[in-house]
Amino acid sequence: MTNKIRKHILDSAYYAKHGHMPSALSIVEIICAFDTIRNPEDILVLSKGHGCLAYYAYLVEKGTIDKDELKTFGKKGSRLGGHPDKNKVKEVHLSTGSLGQGLPMAVGSALARKIMNKPGNFYCIIGDGECNEGSIWESIQIAVSRKINNLVCIVDLNQSQIRSLQLNNLYNKFTSFGCNVIEVDGHDLKQLSLAMDSRTKEAPLIIIANTVKGKGLNKLENDMFAWHHRAPDDEEYNEFKKELNEK
Repeated sequence: MTNKIRKHILDSAYYAKHGHMPSALSIVEIICAFDTIRNPEDILVLSKGHGCLAYYAYLVEKGTIDKDELKTFGKKGSRLGGHPDKNKVKEVHLSTGSLGQGLPMAVGSALARKIMNKPGNFYCIIGDGECNEGSIWESIQIAVSRKINNLVCIVDLNQSQIRSLQLNNLYNKFTSFGCNVIEVDGHDLKQLSLAMDSRTKEAPLIIIANTVKGKGLNKLENDMFAWHHRAPDDEEYNEFKKELNEK
């Protein structure tokens, strides 16, 4: 499924002439791993909403979005916007986009389920750049103090923030807050699935997923900042399509 999703991401960005391709490509395995371990009541929250092309592409593979609809991404009147909107796509639980916004809402939603004694876990994907937002750490502090163990926060550590405030050792940071922390290869489905299934009774689970921004397309992997928010031209599109077809 991962290669099919990457092809959908490429097609969507090409037809839209914009989109955060590298940010979407880095979370493909994270979303697919969630699919392998999810229970019917589980919810995925994409806090890094600019990576929504990966989620839309996943929904195509699940049969809830038509493949042709991906060609409308980012266009006037389309329900597939540059950030996911829960009022337009029913599979989107929370509207996200502003960095640092999704995790606080996921924490509140997970806490509400605990209070009401309802089943289901919240899996929230945040970007490494989001970890420079104070709302992330305020949310983690609440999650730890209230022992919100039905929350799993996956950090897409794709190094997209290396030109800004340095994060240094995220493992130690989250551990110091009292979280249960696991570090994995963010493109290894088995490692991700095992980690997502490793919740404890006492604390939220943080998974630090070491990923590559633009994973799957060599040109994007080697020049991730130039491709942060641009789409391929005709020649590049054909080049990328050939690269994915050969995998």
